[in-house]
Amino acid sequence: MPDEPLYDVIISRIFKDHHRSGVTEFEFDRAELAEAAKALGLDDPKNLGDLIYSFRCRKPLPERIRATATGELEWIIELAGRAKYRFRLSRVSRILPREDLIVVKIPDSTPEIIATYAQGDEQALLARVRYNRLVDVFLGITTYSLQNHLRTTVKGMGQIEIDELYVGVSRNGQQFVIPVQAKGGSDQLAVVQTQQDIAYCREKYARLKCRPVSAQFMADGVIAMFELTMEDGLVRVVDEKHYKLVPSAQITAEELRSYAER
Repeated sequence: MPDEPLYDVIISRIFKDHHRSGVTEFEFDRAELAEAAKALGLDDPKNLGDLIYSFRCRKPLPERIRATATGELEWIIELAGRAKYRFRLSRVSRILPREDLIVVKIPDSTPEIIATYAQGDEQALLARVRYNRLVDVFLGITTYSLQNHLRTTVKGMGQIEIDELYVGVSRNGQQFVIPVQAKGGSDQLAVVQTQQDIAYCREKYARLKCRPVSAQFMADGVIAMFELTMEDGLVRVVDEKHYKLVPSAQITAEELRSYAER
C-alpha cells in the first residue's frame, strides 16, 4: 500500500509552488515530484506514476488544495504531454452511480473458473462485463473485445492506458469504437480518464463513432454501467443502467414481465 500522507504532502508542495490567486490552470512535470520530496526531506516515492494516478482517479486532492476552488469548480489533474501534467479548475470530475435506479437481473454467464481466479476488483469487473456481454446489452449493439490494458500515447497528452477497448456494429452496419474503464472497490470513475479515452479514439479511429463506457461495482455485486460523451468541454452521462448477475432460476416470471413492459 502506498504511503497516502506522503502523496498528499508532495502534491500539496507542487500546488503551492505553482498556484497563484486567479490562476485557473498550470503545468508541472514528473521530475518536480521527486524534487518536492527531496526539498521536504521526504523519501523519494517509489512509483511517481501511482502518485499522479491516485489523485487523478482514486482519491480526492488534499483539503488545502480543494479549499482554493470556488463555486461548483474543483481542481483536476490532466495529462499534458510526456511526463507532464496540468492542474486545471473544472466542473465536478467524478461520476457517481445514482441510488434511485432499478436493478435489472441478467443471467450470469461468467465461467466458474474465471470467477474463482480473477485477480482484483477491476479484473473481476472487466471479466464479468466481457463474459456476460454487458456492453452489448447496455448499448444495444454487437461488440467485440479488441484489446485490454491498452497502453498507448495521445498527442498533447502523452502515455495513457485504456482498461479495455471494444469495437462494435449496429443492425444498420454502423461501426463503433468503445473504450471501457472499470472501477472496483473504493475507486471512483474519473472524468479525466474519459477525456483521454475520447481523445485516443478521435485520433486513432476517426471514422468510427466513439461511445465511451464506464463500469463500476456497487454494493451487493450490482454493476453500474454508464455511457458518456463530451459536450461543451465537459463529460456528460448519456445513459446509466444497473445490472446484477444472478443464476437464471433467481429471475422470476414477474420480473421478466416487468422487463418486457419497459
